[in-house]
Amino acid sequence: MTHSDEAAGIHQIWSGLGLPGIIDVHTHFMPKSVMDKVWNYFDSAGPLVGRPWPINYRTDEAHRVATLRAFGVRRFTSLVYPHKPEMATWLNQWSSQFATETVDCLATATFYPEPGATEYVAAAIDSGTRVFKAHIQVGDYDPNDPLLDGVWGAIEDSGTPVVIHCGSGPQPGRFTGPDPVRRLLRRHPRLRLIIAHMGMPEYGEFLDICLDSEAVHLDTTMAFTAFIDESMPFPAEHEPRLRAAGERIVFGSDFPNIPYGYLDALRAVTGLPGVDDAWLRDVLHDNAARLFAVPLTSPVTGPAPHPRKAGDRDL
Repeated sequence: MTHSDEAAGIHQIWSGLGLPGIIDVHTHFMPKSVMDKVWNYFDSAGPLVGRPWPINYRTDEAHRVATLRAFGVRRFTSLVYPHKPEMATWLNQWSSQFATETVDCLATATFYPEPGATEYVAAAIDSGTRVFKAHIQVGDYDPNDPLLDGVWGAIEDSGTPVVIHCGSGPQPGRFTGPDPVRRLLRRHPRLRLIIAHMGMPEYGEFLDICLDSEAVHLDTTMAFTAFIDESMPFPAEHEPRLRAAGERIVFGSDFPNIPYGYLDALRAVTGLPGVDDAWLRDVLHDNAARLFAVPLTSPVTGPAPHPRKAGDRDL
């Protein structure tokens, strides 16, 4: 499928629902040196990946931004995450600059359990961070680490959402799964957590957490796709509760690090059994618009998408 054909198919979905576009809460933009290492890790099918995982949108940063704009993505994130101490501050500085230059990106920051984390998280909040990223699997840390007590307190008080990879997919980590998140929410019940990947493969337990907490959301990232259904399908018995949680589910893609097309990710959501147009409008746009205070009618901002040139790779 060509880039223009894919963009046309995506526009048909959101315009057919009467939406002004899509809000994607789970996209990755990182310093080039970090993104290259992430892609190399996926290329090697490293232990946290566990299977071949081709990167479908392996292009330069400007082209990736233009691609999302061409798809009609009104707001997106630059989810960065550290895997060791003394990395988060640098990533936050890069993400802040990226958001300044890319006005349709929700300003993103991250953290790690280390001395000083409370101070740099507070500084990020004060400077306008709109969303944090926590990656329990890659970071290999307990979200209840005492070094994060002040971090969670500051984030809870500010009401800033946190996209948190805490499910045990694609491979379990020492601190993944629902129990650490339950303990975290008992101490910080107002945290606006966005559980990445619907909490796969612990879908049912994370649905329980979402439905039990007014502040918790789930993102659709990679869930329901043929790629994931091979190993971690969403259980049919949870479909009624999935529909019931529609006001607390937001769309995420994992762009650019997906082994299939963006249109495939959208069709996986729109093809869910029993969902109606109102549910889809909430999930693809309106829930995130409310969560991040995005005006419902403001246009996508920034320069026009790069024109596709002869010889460009089909997506």
